[in-house]
Amino acid sequence: MADRECKSCEQKESCDKETCQKEEEQKLKKSLSRIKHKLVILSGKGGVGKSTIAVNLAVGLALKGKKVGLLDVDVHGPSIPRLLSLKGNPPHIEENYIDPVPWSKNLFVMSLGFLIPSEKEAVIWRGPIKMGLIKQFLRDVAWGDLDFLVVDCPPGTGDEPLSVMQLLGTSAYGIVVTTPQQVAIDDVRRSITFCKQLGNPVLGIVENMSGFICPKCKERTDIFLSGGGQQLAQEFNVPFLAKIPLDPEIVRAGEEGYVYVKTHPDSEPAKEINKIVAEALTL
Repeated sequence: MADRECKSCEQKESCDKETCQKEEEQKLKKSLSRIKHKLVILSGKGGVGKSTIAVNLAVGLALKGKKVGLLDVDVHGPSIPRLLSLKGNPPHIEENYIDPVPWSKNLFVMSLGFLIPSEKEAVIWRGPIKMGLIKQFLRDVAWGDLDFLVVDCPPGTGDEPLSVMQLLGTSAYGIVVTTPQQVAIDDVRRSITFCKQLGNPVLGIVENMSGFICPKCKERTDIFLSGGGQQLAQEFNVPFLAKIPLDPEIVRAGEEGYVYVKTHPDSEPAKEINKIVAEALTL
């Protein structure tokens, strides 16, 4: 997908490219004005569970009665459709808008994963095309009035996170996800400075995979060490939101497409995830 050409413009017979661009910018601004709060899930490191956090945060907010949009901008590895058991549910597309895919009555989802014909197909795009897709998802998807838009970004501080932050503006909050070990912290540190350099506030840091609690004996084992996320929060003077332990059921939830925070609300990981939800609700 890419930005629409002038053929979709109401003044297609007489307008020039500059006029079309202005109209599209106005449409983007109008769409974003209907979203109260924007939360961008970031990490400088891959494999830390960003998508899992994004899905459970979005569902957690929806379970609190909030109207939520979940946008997956991971162009090369979109996983949100699988995590929500929405694979095979393409969005309804018209000339001037795209309907997001509903997960519930107040949670709506958009991902490139809905639009790729085959899971085996590689997406080989350079930066400007990615920027165009993300802009189109923000401008043309019929999000409507949202309490929250949760954006799941790929790892790093490259094209996708940069495009998202530039388009959403400085009112968007970053939520930075890490695992406890130093090799992850070194990379995740860059995500915090990324937000600060762009002028975006950091809602806080989430330490994922923080220890394993044996389901039989309940003893806690720090497989990936512990405390790295909390130390990072102290270093940058940003809130430390949650310390989420490993649970095999979280892995199973992702594989089978059900949402952990909904099916295991009384578990320790779900309670930690709900701390992130509670912090978002203070905005």
